[in-house]
Amino acid sequence: MSEKPLWTLPALIAATGGRLLGSPPQAISGVSIDSRTVGAGEVFFAIKGERVDGHAYVADALARGAVLAVVAEARFSEAPQGALLAVPDVLEALRELARAARARASAKIIAVTGSVGKTGTKEALRHALSREGETRASAASHNNHWGVPLSLARLPETARFGVFELGMNHAGELAPLARLVRPHVAIVTTIEPVHLEFFAGIEAIADAKAEIFSGLEREGAAVINRDNAQFDRLATVARAAGARVVGFGAHKDAEARLIDVALRPEGSAVHAVILGDEINYKIGTPGRHIVENSLAVLAAAKLAGADLAIVALALARLQPPKGRGDRFKLALGRGEVLLIDESYNANPASMRAALKVLGQAPVGPRGRRIAVLGDMLELGREGAALHRDLAGPAEAAGIDLVFCVGPLMQSLWEALPADRRGGYAESAERIEAEVVAALRPGDAIMIKGSNGSRMGPIVARLIERFRLGEPAEDATA
Repeated sequence: MSEKPLWTLPALIAATGGRLLGSPPQAISGVSIDSRTVGAGEVFFAIKGERVDGHAYVADALARGAVLAVVAEARFSEAPQGALLAVPDVLEALRELARAARARASAKIIAVTGSVGKTGTKEALRHALSREGETRASAASHNNHWGVPLSLARLPETARFGVFELGMNHAGELAPLARLVRPHVAIVTTIEPVHLEFFAGIEAIADAKAEIFSGLEREGAAVINRDNAQFDRLATVARAAGARVVGFGAHKDAEARLIDVALRPEGSAVHAVILGDEINYKIGTPGRHIVENSLAVLAAAKLAGADLAIVALALARLQPPKGRGDRFKLALGRGEVLLIDESYNANPASMRAALKVLGQAPVGPRGRRIAVLGDMLELGREGAALHRDLAGPAEAAGIDLVFCVGPLMQSLWEALPADRRGGYAESAERIEAEVVAALRPGDAIMIKGSNGSRMGPIVARLIERFRLGEPAEDATA
C-alpha cells in the first residue's frame, strides 16, 4: 500500500475552488462528513442535510483531529477558529472533489445497482478483488446523493479497482450518480417490486435502474440478470448507450451461466461458465440469491481485468455485510440458538430469499425455525397483498413459527395457518418479550424488516443478553 496521501492541499483547493483561511498541512489523509468518526489528518465537509447541519459540528471535527473544514461562504463568519476552506456550496464542493478523484484514477471502476442485493454484491466484489490489488469500495450503504461523492472522493490515486453502490427510490436519481462515477462495468442485480409507492409499476422501476448505463465509459459493459423478466428492457437501454451486454443467471443464453449448485446451510458449491471459462468454486455465505449474484461478481471482475481463479477462490471466505445474514450463537439454557440477523432492510424479494436461507439453517433435535418479520415499507397500494403473499414462501421453506410486527404484517399474520402463528404486535418493542419466551435450545431464528420497522434493536438486545462467544462461523471459512 502506498504511503502517498489521499489528497494534497493544493489538489484539494484546485478541485473545490475554495478560499483558504489558516495553514493546514499539505497532506490530507482522508475525507469525512461525520464529526463523530472523523480521523486525524482528514478534511471535514460540513454538509447541510435534512436533519443535521454539519456547520454545527465544525469545532468538534477540528477537535477530533480534522486538519481542515470545508464550510459554506454564507456560514463562514459563524465558523470557529481553525483551518477553513470556504466554498459556495459544500455538497457541490464534495462532488467536485469526487470528479477530480475520478479524473485522476487509473482504477477499473465497477458500479452496482438493483432492487435487491446491491450491498452484498458490492461487498463481495470488495472482498474478492482485494486479493488482486488495492481495492476501494463504498462504505456501508453510501449509495445516495452524498454517499456516492463521498465514496468517490476517498478513492486513492493508487487503487487498482473501485467499487461503488448506486441507489435510488425515485426516477432521475441514478443518472447523475452514474455520470459522476463513470463505471467501466455496471451491474444490475435484479428488478423487483421495491419502492412501488413512488413508481407506476415494475417497468418504471427498471427504467429508473437503467439510468446507470448513462454513465458507462466508452466500450463499457452492462452485467444484467438474465433470469429477470426485465432483462430485455434493461439490455435495450444498455446497448443504446454503447455497452456490451453480459447476462448472468441460469438462463441458457447467459454469458455468466450457472450450470449446477449445491446449496448448503453454511454456503454453496457452484459450477458455472463465466465468459467462456468453466469454473467450480465455493461461497462462504448461504443462499441461492448469493449464488446468483456471485455470477455477476465474477463476470464483472473478469471484465475489469482480474484473475478469475483468484477472485473465485476468495468467495469461499465471503461473509455477509452487517444486518444482511450475520450469524450469532446465543446461549440458552444448556444449549444454543442460532440467530440470523437480516434486520438491515426488507422488500418482498429479499424476504423470500431470507426465508429460504432460514429454511436451510441447521437446528437441534427439538429445534424449530422461527421468523420474526417486520413491515416492508414503500410498497404503496400493493403493500397488504405483498405481505400476505409471504405465507406461501414461509410454508415452502418449512418455517415453524412466524412472529409478525407492524400494521402491514397483520395481513401475513391473518394468512398464516394457526400452527405457524408465533405472535403479533404493532411494534418491535411489544413483540420482543414474546419472542424471547418462545425460544428454546436448538432453535434457529431469523429477524428481518424494513429499517423503519425497527427490527435491528431486537437483534442487538438478543445478542447482548444471550451472546455466546464469537459470530457463528462458516464451515468453509
